[in-house]
Amino acid sequence: MAHPYIPNSVPAVRERMLKAVGAASVEEFYADIPESIRLRRPLDLPAPLRSEAELVRHLDGLLARNTPGALSFLGAGCYQHHVPAVVDEVATRSEFLTAYAGEPYEDHGRFQALWEYQSLMGELLELDVVNVPTYDGFQATGTALRMAGRVTGRRTLLIVGPVDPDKLSKIADYVRPDHDVVLVDAAAVADLDLSADVAAVYCETPNYHGILDASVPALAARAHAAGALLVAGCNPISLGVVAPPSAYGADIVCGDIQPLGIRMSFGGGNAGFIATRDDPRLVSEFPSRLFGVIPTTVEGEYGFGDVDYERTSFAVREEGKEWVGTAAALHGIMAGVYLALMGPQGMREIGETILANTAYAQRRLAEIPGVEAPSAAAGQVSFADFLVRFTGSLTAAEVNTRLLALGIHGGKVLSATDALYCVTEIHTREDIDRLAQALEEITA
Repeated sequence: MAHPYIPNSVPAVRERMLKAVGAASVEEFYADIPESIRLRRPLDLPAPLRSEAELVRHLDGLLARNTPGALSFLGAGCYQHHVPAVVDEVATRSEFLTAYAGEPYEDHGRFQALWEYQSLMGELLELDVVNVPTYDGFQATGTALRMAGRVTGRRTLLIVGPVDPDKLSKIADYVRPDHDVVLVDAAAVADLDLSADVAAVYCETPNYHGILDASVPALAARAHAAGALLVAGCNPISLGVVAPPSAYGADIVCGDIQPLGIRMSFGGGNAGFIATRDDPRLVSEFPSRLFGVIPTTVEGEYGFGDVDYERTSFAVREEGKEWVGTAAALHGIMAGVYLALMGPQGMREIGETILANTAYAQRRLAEIPGVEAPSAAAGQVSFADFLVRFTGSLTAAEVNTRLLALGIHGGKVLSATDALYCVTEIHTREDIDRLAQALEEITA
């Protein structure tokens, strides 16, 4: 039966589509999807809703299940930050609402706004070239690693963990079949085999567990000595207080701009950045758009537009470095407004507040019997995210269930004993104390 909201479920339409792409069946069309990730059973979905009124009623019921006003300590890649009102005001202006990657006849300042974003990000990252945002930080990471592979002509990508499992999955999928991904635990970095086939070493500061790893500069030196590139991921809101990856030898820096004035949107609100120094060898491998400023025929007036457009699939379609389609350009404009508002001093104050809140939260929770903060105990510095370990009779998931009953979202569960908690500048000392008091009651 045809689905009311999916036109290609009509058999005749599906057959015409398959014929157009030269596939005999849907199974043949999806032949390159690995068996390991195939479901091989029908999706567990409710019966289709066959009217708009039914659909609205169903969605209203789902929304009514939300827990409003709960105190949240979730992070792990999507963060709560204060968003100044002017960011939303600029983002909802009519000339920016369609800040898409295509070419309107009149850009109404959109190209300049994106150029300003790139310039501000370049200053923050201490690098020369920044792209128009990609879909999200995961894609930016995969693209950065593919860029490194094209520059070096090598195959192996060493990923230094811990890394978000979802990000690792996206990387592995995005770089295949040209590259092999090898995950290396941070504790084993000293024994890394940087053979002649290593295209890039990827690491993060802070890493998935929020730790600012002091061994990364030495890793950069080792990668370069072996002819590989260092690709570094970072949380851009940390750079008011933490040296950018470029300062310790990163060749390509990537990440997600969601912390920079973009609200959490049901797990979304993401956009990816990629940045390098002004090295033609690196810049020529950007698959995404780069905006520059040039003089016009009118003295004192300037225009803004694409730089080296021939790199992209917009210009040469299938001959582009990678296929680039929809971008998250509006989010780039929002991040640009946020950075312009904060300035260097504001970014420093936000970073210092997050560092102080993280340290206080770790110290306060570690005082509770049956609760540990392993990174703090090891003398490591954490930023925003930090690992919490429950050594009592309750699992991390059970602790979260009991916290939710008290109006608190606990951290992201990583294992039976471990969860990843997060604090930012919006958390007060009273918020952290409330969490600690709740955990004292739950684990007693």
